[in-house]
Amino acid sequence: MTQNAAPSPKLRVLIADDSHETRRSTRLMFSALDNVEVVAIASNGLQAVEMAKEYRPDIVIMDINMPEMDGLTAYKNISRQFPDTACIVISAERDIATLNAAEEIGVQAYLTKPFIIEELETAVEYVSAQLREFRAKNPQFDSARLEELALEYSKARRTDDESVRLFEMLAQSPQCNLRWLKTLLMIYAIRQEWGKLKALAERLERETKT
Repeated sequence: MTQNAAPSPKLRVLIADDSHETRRSTRLMFSALDNVEVVAIASNGLQAVEMAKEYRPDIVIMDINMPEMDGLTAYKNISRQFPDTACIVISAERDIATLNAAEEIGVQAYLTKPFIIEELETAVEYVSAQLREFRAKNPQFDSARLEELALEYSKARRTDDESVRLFEMLAQSPQCNLRWLKTLLMIYAIRQEWGKLKALAERLERETKT
């Protein structure tokens, strides 16, 4: 019997906008999307750059006109450090010069305020597809991202479905770090998933003998 591949972890999103109402409404829209998790919210570009270092989002949704640092400059800083972080720009204006400037620095999608959830969902789907393609061509970014998440989940002692999906994804690799296999073994024990626990324990025994 062929096992299905573990589904991907949720897309981690950072929202950056100086408007409280836009931050609030955007977060509410994201809460309705099953494959997205808002991990941080910034009120200016400089804060967005700092939060990106801490939370390592997959996607940043960035207003253009913000205090401290504008959205395009902020994303340029973020993408320089984390090339596998995608961006959706939002703005009340849609002029050609701004669109061109956004495209030049690698912004993948552009939404005009006010936007609706269907527009946001379409943008997220488009951007996530580009992100998967980029990471497939540059696996060092994807594997590094999973390792970072694994460390974060391990420190938080998470045993929820999301953590299971993450560690099972890591376990698919024959070169998986034994630390993550042992963490997954513990999660299976806590969740009383005895069949999976037995199979993983047998794998661990084989690998520790080699």
